Amino acid sequence: MKSPKVKREKLDVVMEPEPEKTYEDLVANVNAIAQPLASRKLSKKLYKCVKKAAKMKQIRRGVKEVQKFINKGEKGIIVLAGDTMPIDVYSHLPVLCEDNSLPYAYIPSKMDLGAAAGTKRPTCAILIKPHEEYKESYAECLDEVQSLPQPV
Repeated sequence: MKSPKVKREKLDVVMEPEPEKTYEDLVANVNAIAQPLASRKLSKKLYKCVKKAAKMKQIRRGVKEVQKFINKGEKGIIVLAGDTMPIDVYSHLPVLCEDNSLPYAYIPSKMDLGAAAGTKRPTCAILIKPHEEYKESYAECLDEVQSLPQPV
């Protein structure tokens, strides 16, 4: 004979939010190939642009999707997360960007990139497509990303 199910009481555990990491802390965890790395100011602008693009459904999220649309000839800014491990996951994307003359930049955190894209999941690659709704911030980000020094 089965014993009756006993309901377990849920414990009220108050989760304290982790202290927010500074830009310098995030940069310390960046991998070796993360060049050109966006400055703190440019990172914030890119996050805002990603948020606006995500609201308008004008982003491509994830390595496979970004790679597919680069190969199809879609234009935009590629934003890569610098703290992705292993590097082999996305090490081919900068080469693809350079071959297709697309601007790209690394930002320090994949968690923040995923959050800006509107998901709880960390994201290591995003393609921001141009759109009329946010063309000012897109143009500003495009100029700054193109002015970053390219790795040799």
